[in-house]
Amino acid sequence: MIQRIYLDTSVIGGCLDIEFQEWSRKLFDEFKKGKKIAVISDVTLVELENARQEVRDLLNLIPEESKEYVLNDEEAEDLANAYLREGAITKKFREDALHIAIATINKVDVLVSWNFKHIVNLDRIKKYNGVNLMNGYPILEIRNPREILK
Repeated sequence: MIQRIYLDTSVIGGCLDIEFQEWSRKLFDEFKKGKKIAVISDVTLVELENARQEVRDLLNLIPEESKEYVLNDEEAEDLANAYLREGAITKKFREDALHIAIATINKVDVLVSWNFKHIVNLDRIKKYNGVNLMNGYPILEIRNPREILK
């Protein structure tokens, strides 16, 4: 079965960042070869509107058959609010909570990010998954691209 990988904006921009480009590009190669599916939310697309054109254009490198689009909805909003209520993340970083919620609800195999402060952070991952379990959702795997590539 092909892995469904939720991308946040940091992984896309990471293709052009010296520190992260090696692993972001390797992940994009996996999408291009059809080995993995890039799950892209409307929240990610809105964040990309504020990025440089060359970053926005990177999604065009992934063939349509290797992309899946998912939407923010009331269920995701409610779960993101639960993360805020339980102190997993603060209101200032609500978009990060939405990424986690959308990925959880859509049962992706893993969410990847280079955001080590608010997303790929062991203490926060435990809190997100605690909230998920309390609300009847599965545990979400959260990793950086390097961790999921061979």
